[in-house]
Amino acid sequence: MTATTTMPPINPVADGVLPSGIGEVIAYGAGRTGLIPLWVGEGDRPTPDFIGEAAARALRDGHTFYTDMLGIPALRQEIAAYVGRLYGGSPEPDRFFVTVGGMQAFQIALAIAAQPGDEIVIPTPIWPNFFGAIAAHGAKSVTVPIGFDPASGWSLDVERLAAAVTPRTRALVINSPANPTGWTASRDDLRALLTIARRHDLWIIADEIYGRFSFDPAHADLGRAPSFRDVWEPDDHGRVLFVQTFSKNWAMTGWRLGWLEGPPALGRIVAGLVLYGTSGIATFLQHAAVTALREGEPLVRAQIAQAREGRRILCEGLGRLPGVALPPPAGAFYAFPQVATEPDARRLALRLVDEANVGVAPGTAFGPGGEGFLRLCFARSAADLQEAVHRLAPVLASPGARP
Repeated sequence: MTATTTMPPINPVADGVLPSGIGEVIAYGAGRTGLIPLWVGEGDRPTPDFIGEAAARALRDGHTFYTDMLGIPALRQEIAAYVGRLYGGSPEPDRFFVTVGGMQAFQIALAIAAQPGDEIVIPTPIWPNFFGAIAAHGAKSVTVPIGFDPASGWSLDVERLAAAVTPRTRALVINSPANPTGWTASRDDLRALLTIARRHDLWIIADEIYGRFSFDPAHADLGRAPSFRDVWEPDDHGRVLFVQTFSKNWAMTGWRLGWLEGPPALGRIVAGLVLYGTSGIATFLQHAAVTALREGEPLVRAQIAQAREGRRILCEGLGRLPGVALPPPAGAFYAFPQVATEPDARRLALRLVDEANVGVAPGTAFGPGGEGFLRLCFARSAADLQEAVHRLAPVLASPGARP
């Protein structure tokens, strides 16, 4: 007789948090010899030694005790200095709260902005973790698909987004440059979004993580993508919660370090949420993050240059294929081609593991508007991407066999 396990009732909110559609393809392709993994949002560059050595040095110096819930003062000051260099001005260190990656920063922003049952308006396609975090919070994602033109790319209909706001709406989630589409908000877009937020007294949760990865000549004067900081008015400084991470710019995905920026008055709330969640970030890791910010600008520039070349390789190699629409993305480091030869993106992603030995993410994982698309990360070596194009081209150009 096989014993059965009984459990008390499970919280339906927790039970309703679904796994990512990206994870299914990763599990399917895991362990394949020679597979080129373009399915997740990270490059192939390990964290450089100067950052790792800073962590080791902090360990040797005894930075192993409990930490301030908002982050060590040296790191908060260094983040403020970095943001000031990038966007201008002299932001107060008290605006910055250190978190376990960008994901905890988003969860805290969500906890500040919304209660269970509230609505969060979110343009799609978008990174699926946002949907999961909103569902885990007991709130509801209200999706607004952005428009796609095979020639010009992606654009947001601000009026359509405004129409999605209801009395239950508490926040807008704006990811620009966007994962997976590369859509990048213009200054006019950002002004219009702030106007909507003011009109309805909403929070804006701004994910500008890919802001340094900007390829649109229209933004060359900035050296980065436009930000809410470029267009906000003084009253907006208390309305926008910025989510950030060390993962992309500084090749630190596995370190799980990020920050949330918001009004200093939120420090008491953030400290409590951190205390009862993770109780802070390992102190020696925070010292390494200080070094990343102080000494890491050459690394960031190298990352951007590699992504720019990767963008060229994928867009030229795949965009010319019959049945593939791939206008060059304005920002971030993903190609998001529409493939007419196989509209079932999930099925195609699994096929590409078998037939091309390349791992990609299905567009359906990114919500409404992602049907028929694939996401490929181009923050990788030119050699890997050239080989990936060589393998992918014959499969994408032909419907092929169906599994």
